[in-house]
Amino acid sequence: MATVREIEKEVSRLPERELAFERMIERGLQDSRKGRVISNEDMEHRIRLWQR
Repeated sequence: MATVREIEKEVSRLPERELAFERMIERGLQDSRKGRVISNEDMEHRIRLWQR
């Protein structure tokens, strides 16, 4: 089993982009657990507004 130091060493090697992606996923999961979600229809509407 890997030690904490070994895990930290491997994590430090990950590109910043992958770490950012992992943080975004974790944030989304936390939002979902707390009920902070919107419907697909609402998201489609928001995207259409952004595209203007």
